[in-house]
Amino acid sequence: MRYIPVFLTVLALAYLATACNLEKEVTIELPDYDSKYVLECYLEPGKPFRLLLSKSSSYFAPFDTSTSDLLRNLLVSGAEISISYAGNRIDLGNQLILDAEATKLYNYYNSTLVPEQYNEPFELYIELPDGQTITGETQLLPPVPLDSVVIEFPENDSLARVLTYFTDMPDQTNYYRRMIHRNSLDSVALQDFTLDDRFVEDVVVFGTGYGFAVGDTVINTLYHLDRTYFDFLESVNNAIISNGNPFGQPSPINSKLEGTARSIGIFTGLSYVRDSMVVER
Repeated sequence: MRYIPVFLTVLALAYLATACNLEKEVTIELPDYDSKYVLECYLEPGKPFRLLLSKSSSYFAPFDTSTSDLLRNLLVSGAEISISYAGNRIDLGNQLILDAEATKLYNYYNSTLVPEQYNEPFELYIELPDGQTITGETQLLPPVPLDSVVIEFPENDSLARVLTYFTDMPDQTNYYRRMIHRNSLDSVALQDFTLDDRFVEDVVVFGTGYGFAVGDTVINTLYHLDRTYFDFLESVNNAIISNGNPFGQPSPINSKLEGTARSIGIFTGLSYVRDSMVVER
């Protein structure tokens, strides 16, 4: 009987040796990627008209880190772009503009400042170099003010939390984006999320953990979103999560752009209030 364990061991080793040859390289033929136009345009009262127009690329496409080649391949030049509102037409010229505060790059620009025009729609019209079109429409929403920002220290701790209060606008469906930064806007946001007011009472409060020291600058930002921008942000976040999962299904970007061209992106107003406060004991 003592030979049985030896026999089983030899059999197992033989199986493992042959199993090493079970690997087989498989080449998957992916379909050709059909590129889309990608558009971002945020109308911010008091800021110039700016727009980014680029083209999407395949997930597995080579990524050229040369700045000139990268911009040439991604950015779309030669489009005719206009934004109209209340009988006015603003034509955007093809030039590179860097918004250092928002860390965004734009390639179409007009120095005219976006007005606080809350009662009239803004209409976007783009004619692309190949003759196709992209259109969109949006309207600025009034900003929702913050009621108060409270710094709270526990009795026996040197770190504080921040409570931010605002009153939801009644008798209408509202969508919000909450962001909070420490010391500067170009830092990574400590909180960044969207919400609607389906389960919200009149007063809304956002809280943080106990992580702010004396001398820190707390920057609170509350965006008032339209439904189109809310759905767009939600879909972008879902796509990011999906792309990080090799076994997940692709998640599409929710885009309301129209026209004859295949396009994704957002044309919307940026309506927000921002409050900065230095933490003091």
